Amino acid sequence: MYYLVFTMQFLEFNIRVVILFSVSKLPPIMLKIDMHSHILPGSLPRFADKFGYGDFIYLEKRSDGAADMIKGDKYFRTIQPNCWDEQLRIDEYATHGTQVQVVCTIPVMFSYWAKPADCLELSRFLNDHIAEVVANNPKHYIGLGTVPMQDTDLAVKELERIKNELRLPGIQIGSNINDLNLDEKQFDPIFEACERLDLAVMIHPWNMMGMDKMTKYWLPWLVGMPAETSRAACSLIFSGAFEKWPKLRVCFSHAGGSFFGTLGRIEHGYNCRPDLVAVDNDHNPREYLGKFWIDCITHDEKALNYILEHIDAKKVCLGSDYPFPLGDLTIGEFIEKGEFDGQVREDIFSNSTLEWLNLDKSQFITP
Repeated sequence: MYYLVFTMQFLEFNIRVVILFSVSKLPPIMLKIDMHSHILPGSLPRFADKFGYGDFIYLEKRSDGAADMIKGDKYFRTIQPNCWDEQLRIDEYATHGTQVQVVCTIPVMFSYWAKPADCLELSRFLNDHIAEVVANNPKHYIGLGTVPMQDTDLAVKELERIKNELRLPGIQIGSNINDLNLDEKQFDPIFEACERLDLAVMIHPWNMMGMDKMTKYWLPWLVGMPAETSRAACSLIFSGAFEKWPKLRVCFSHAGGSFFGTLGRIEHGYNCRPDLVAVDNDHNPREYLGKFWIDCITHDEKALNYILEHIDAKKVCLGSDYPFPLGDLTIGEFIEKGEFDGQVREDIFSNSTLEWLNLDKSQFITP
């Protein structure tokens, strides 16, 4: 039995009230894992000075506690301490009943445009930091690494370090690599290595197509990002990636971007012009629903329900894009308040992510 003791003052008397209840009647706490959040070290070396070129990001700390991300010599964005302060992040997540966060770098840090050896050094720096964050709070953090995708050999080498030395369960990559789609043959050894090493892959939009043509209204983030994610999904599906690497575990960010909203058009294109679409894979794209994961960042209950009509909740992961304002910074509150049954919530909140990362739930539950 548990005892709650309240002391109330009534006139000049203090009255103690004791309430007894059984632990068996307490509602179970549902494990919540946010599989899509971004983190940076609290400080970054001046890589541009070290390498002698490039728009590498560095941080300028501000008097108000925030920091400005500087890209080359231009202001990029302002970030708050919750972008690097591990304990602050844990505390903020607790206010949303979320115990675990999967952390990865901010896509602008990919730096695929850099010389491969320099990008490898940057990737190792970021990966070492993420591994340290996980080691400091293994009940609260899971880490995803980054690799120099522009150089296959170096990328595979870092994948092996991520798996065997840093013990991270996966990586985050961009939706394109210097404007090359993910179906290019040069990336095949990377995906093969991820399957062989049992590393999950999160695909995040970046370097959005047409970005310099639609700078107004934040259109690269509102229009370009969803299109980028669909670009990546279609590239992998039509290239036969899920046939070549059937055990490869891929998760597409932002609920698959515009993929599900345009699935009918994508399938119709496959049916009406197979000479253009089905040149590398003759399987209907709809057959691949359920063979990859997405996060739940739709910001809309009806949109999520539409997706759940196409794939099982076990392929939909809780994601937030924390700590950035375009993300779901209430960490799935619309799912908690929506008309989703308990099993769907449990699958989205933890089971799907655990399956995607091939992790055991028990390691995150404190007795």
